[in-house]
Amino acid sequence: MAKKSMIAREKKRQRFVLKYKQKRQDLKQQIKSTAYLEEKLALYAKLQKLPRDSSAVRLHNRCLVTGRPKGYYGAFGLSRHVLREMSHNCLLPGVKKSSW
Repeated sequence: MAKKSMIAREKKRQRFVLKYKQKRQDLKQQIKSTAYLEEKLALYAKLQKLPRDSSAVRLHNRCLVTGRPKGYYGAFGLSRHVLREMSHNCLLPGVKKSSW
């Protein structure tokens, strides 16, 4: 199980990304449409003044149950350990153990 502080940090980042998403998109669109260098530099400065955690690149996928950052399956939102346990217990519809 991941530390609660790490899980809380990721949730905070997700909130920031949602909060500043439209503002970041508007600034980036203005930067693309502007032809003058001085205006672009001013817009880049505004973009840099936004909180660092409001960038979507800083998000990291984590398991919904344990908070584990590695071995993450995006289709389920679970780590490989939890996915295996839940599939063996028939808690995931349409998933079964393969054998050959």
